[in-house]
Amino acid sequence: MATEIYMPKNGMDMTEGTLIKWLKEIGDPVEKDEPIMEIETDKITMESEAPASGILLAKLYEDGATVPVLTTLGYIGEAGEAVPEKEKDSQADSSAAPSPAVPKAEAKPAPAAPKAAPAPAASKDGAAHYDVAVIGGGPAGYVAAIQAAQLGAKAVVFEKSVLGGTCLNRGCIPAKTYLNGAKYIHHIQQADVYGIQNDKSFTVDMPKAVAHKNQVVKQLTGGVAGLLRSHKIDVVYGSASLASETEIVCGGKTYSADKILLCGGSKAVRIPIPGIESPNVLTSDEILDLEKLPKKMIVIGGGVIGCEMGTVFASYGCELTIIEAMDRVLPMMDADVSAEITKSLKSLGIKILTSCSVDKIEDVAGGSVVTYNGTEKEEAEIILLSIGRAADLECLGALADQIKMERGKVVVDDYMQTSIPNIYAAGDINGRNMLAHAAFKMGETAAANALGAHEACRLDQVPSAVYTLPECACVGLTEEAAIQKYGKNNILVGRFPFAANGRALACNETAGFVKVIADKRYKEMLGVHMVGADAAEMISEASSLMACEIPVDETAEIIHAHPTCSEAFMEACADALGVCKHLPKK
Repeated sequence: MATEIYMPKNGMDMTEGTLIKWLKEIGDPVEKDEPIMEIETDKITMESEAPASGILLAKLYEDGATVPVLTTLGYIGEAGEAVPEKEKDSQADSSAAPSPAVPKAEAKPAPAAPKAAPAPAASKDGAAHYDVAVIGGGPAGYVAAIQAAQLGAKAVVFEKSVLGGTCLNRGCIPAKTYLNGAKYIHHIQQADVYGIQNDKSFTVDMPKAVAHKNQVVKQLTGGVAGLLRSHKIDVVYGSASLASETEIVCGGKTYSADKILLCGGSKAVRIPIPGIESPNVLTSDEILDLEKLPKKMIVIGGGVIGCEMGTVFASYGCELTIIEAMDRVLPMMDADVSAEITKSLKSLGIKILTSCSVDKIEDVAGGSVVTYNGTEKEEAEIILLSIGRAADLECLGALADQIKMERGKVVVDDYMQTSIPNIYAAGDINGRNMLAHAAFKMGETAAANALGAHEACRLDQVPSAVYTLPECACVGLTEEAAIQKYGKNNILVGRFPFAANGRALACNETAGFVKVIADKRYKEMLGVHMVGADAAEMISEASSLMACEIPVDETAEIIHAHPTCSEAFMEACADALGVCKHLPKK
């Protein structure tokens, strides 16, 4: 289905824009993010980028037309593809004074609900037939099933273990319960700053910590089960896989569905090095059930899991070493963020070894020895292998050789559709963004599109957070990526330290900063990066404003409550413009 080109909303006060001129003609090829038209607002004239690649199929407004924001101006699609007649007619019939703007979601065709039926039809083996079948009950899967049910579909979820997926059972939630314990230790050790005299020594009861983690997980996974029941979604437990394009095999029975959503999630990766199968080597799955605190631990991998788990066990009193193959920890984040987190990890007593390749692991009395860079050695009782996760492809079954794959992941388009038209894939299995909140959106989008919608899933402004002490979070481009894309002289960079923030000082949480990167010409926010005690909470404001295309100059004028840590974001925006009031004059 063709993709809409619409009048963007570039500012909170913008209600309409003037189409100065099209930069492409009907029939011209267009690349995604290529300038396709010039528009004018009451503030600025700018180029607007193409939302997708393809052929310019239709222009519904001519040069010089003034139209409300979010109004469809044209379509991009494949050569010969028809423009949706209903929308084309309604737009073409518009007068010079168009109707008031409506939200983007309302301007798009609504998903077509499946035909109502009093009960699902019987399939072979006596199993039911469904409108939508979802394999995997993690963040992508259970949200997809709920979306399908809300659109009127009869849905089923197949889950091989416990509902909630990696996030609830082996990832985000369990890790955060331990990290909150580390935060309590941090506060205990800082209490004397406030005149609170206390004994700073502590011990960690690991069995009790594990039990608390399990209770939190049980409550949340039970909540997911309750949500599915409330929407009358069937849940079938067991390992499920595709038998055909419309059939699923699970527990010896065959189920059928009009549309199938693959939400199989991911699994921990093990690297093929000698000794990796040692019982002393644990992945992020097993480390969360460790009931005896080791005296020393080695973490192989300085990414998100490695830094978070390193923070936990170092805070709990474990001697810890992180071995990272890249030249810095958190190499996917902005270099300034990585440098600040390196400082915080070292302050916990963590030894950090970068640019290191692990050669082998050998068991010795009381633990294992890791050999790296040929001859260097580190010894520990426990080794955490945290080098990332890979898509779990078990659900592909009989279609494993038919569904298009790339680098071990299922290939999908922006609508979450696979190479087989009635099969969609959302979440970690497609590898587009292996975060739970991205999976929520992908699952929701996949279900809506399976039922007749045509909603692209935009993942370029998904925030991410690492729950170290302090936390760090980001959304959009790093400074390095912005320079590469726009050029060093075409971007603005603003920075505000928490050491100059009143709330952070009062809370004795002065480590870190907020960094804002913007386009110099249009003042568009390109990236926001934070290191600070509440960075994971604060990043949502930045991602929300970026999603609404609010420029940095307008953001700098938004009044924030005082004193709050979130003021640092506003101040960093002002610093990008050279007008920050709470930093010395440059």
